[in-house]
Amino acid sequence: MSESNGSGAIPAALAEIIAEFKAADDREKLDLLLEFSDELPDLPERLEHLRDEMLQVEECQAPVGIHAEKQNGHIHFYFAIPESAPTVRGFASIMLEGTQDATPEQILQIPADFYLEMGLQRVLSPQRLNGIGAILAYMKRLALQAMDANAA
Repeated sequence: MSESNGSGAIPAALAEIIAEFKAADDREKLDLLLEFSDELPDLPERLEHLRDEMLQVEECQAPVGIHAEKQNGHIHFYFAIPESAPTVRGFASIMLEGTQDATPEQILQIPADFYLEMGLQRVLSPQRLNGIGAILAYMKRLALQAMDANAA
């Protein structure tokens, strides 16, 4: 699972974020998560009409909408998450930054429990961790759909 095992399963940008969290103590992990939450971009105006049609991550306590677009072989994700859900926004922001310029194939290779390397299980409840895992699972579902659309 580790970026240091040479498997290449984790995109470089995400590996850098994992290392940053790994080096932080528990209090700093929460602060980092909140910083990422503040950095999550709003849904672009051109996608606002899709807000109600976005794939909903049902496992999260907060409403989480996710949309993906594939351009030039890379996949880009967009999230609609209320500001009242900073933990979920933080994780979505980590995934957004960590998967920038990734291909659908690279998204599919990210281990489902990669966040354990970050030590998040020490600072978040199991329910929140389930939501985090669910966001990645939905990203993988959209990556598969993008690959299938190209194959058709």
